[in-house]
Amino acid sequence: MTETTFKTYPNIAQSFGICGISIVGFLLFIPVYFLLKNVIGAEGARFFYYIFASGIPLLLAHFIRKRKTGSSTFNFAINKKIILFLVIATLALLFGIISPISSLIPMSESAKRRLLEFGSQTGPLAFVMMVIAAPVFEELIFRGIILDGLLKKYTPLKSITVSSLMFGLVHLNPWQFVTGFTIGVFSGWVYFKTRSVFACIIIHIAANLAGFSMKYLVDDLQSLDQSMLDFYGGWINLTLVVVGSALVILACLWFLKREFLRESSTAQA
Repeated sequence: MTETTFKTYPNIAQSFGICGISIVGFLLFIPVYFLLKNVIGAEGARFFYYIFASGIPLLLAHFIRKRKTGSSTFNFAINKKIILFLVIATLALLFGIISPISSLIPMSESAKRRLLEFGSQTGPLAFVMMVIAAPVFEELIFRGIILDGLLKKYTPLKSITVSSLMFGLVHLNPWQFVTGFTIGVFSGWVYFKTRSVFACIIIHIAANLAGFSMKYLVDDLQSLDQSMLDFYGGWINLTLVVVGSALVILACLWFLKREFLRESSTAQA
């Protein structure tokens, strides 16, 4: 008698390997960015740099998963009722929780220069990279492959925490780590409940679209030099934003949890 073994991929060590490959990809293709910058400009160079640096690790991780498990698909189905609440919760997290926390981390002048250079890119290629390519590539890696594999081997809490930690680390700076980790926890919970990569992509799109839109609404140099109190107009306004955002997040989570329970009951019926 032969015993069928259910193979899972990745485990925690393999997940760190995927994360390492992603970081190496971003570092390895830096020369490509500088070469292309002199030919097609900074925005075009950054676009192609990102496609190579993020796309190749995704293809490698996808190939390894397919070879080890036989699985080569992702779940893109979604309950349309939850989309609006995913977006609202993401925006509330971003402006009411993540931004105040990130503002507490000191920023060097070199970091400010890099963010200003990136913030100055507002053309169509920058939009496609930030609002379309990044959400798709990164969610396929960190939720569709890493978290999906971890959930088959570990508890949901451990799986979501580990994948969110990696998602924060791969951004390679403390300010985006806060955003990546927090959004990663929310996306991880949604993925655990729905197994839908598309739901996570929507969360990521909402966060990145908000960041891209802020380039038109806020002076980057002024915002980097301002404290969070100045940006929000004092303690009272900041407190109202934080408390109001927390209430909005709780309301969205309540609705989402209720919808997830309804879907689960329907599926079991």
